[in-house]
Amino acid sequence: MTILPVPFDITDLAPEKGAPDPARVLSGKPDNRVWNLYTSPDGKFFSGIWESGPGAWRIDYTEHEFCHILEGVSRIVPAGGGEPMTVRQGDAFVIPAGFKGVWEVIERTRKHYAIYEA
Repeated sequence: MTILPVPFDITDLAPEKGAPDPARVLSGKPDNRVWNLYTSPDGKFFSGIWESGPGAWRIDYTEHEFCHILEGVSRIVPAGGGEPMTVRQGDAFVIPAGFKGVWEVIERTRKHYAIYEA
């Protein structure tokens, strides 16, 4: 079996469309689109491209996620205090498992993601 690199090319791929659980939405009507481009054989690691329109919703991470913002502006607000982090095109960061807070999309945001389910 030959194992090959996986390109992040979504030219001819339809996204999975969705939205955060309405019970978690705090403002707006965020519409999410996901192009999951790779899932490991054990299902614990996956990566691709995510996009969302404006809105804010509560987040509670059970996974570790690396993000690289491709376009747009979002703000990540820690629950219970802490300095909000505004992210823009070119920014890269990790959200560790156990993080709780709010993800607010200020301008439609698109990111590369790589997620590991601990």
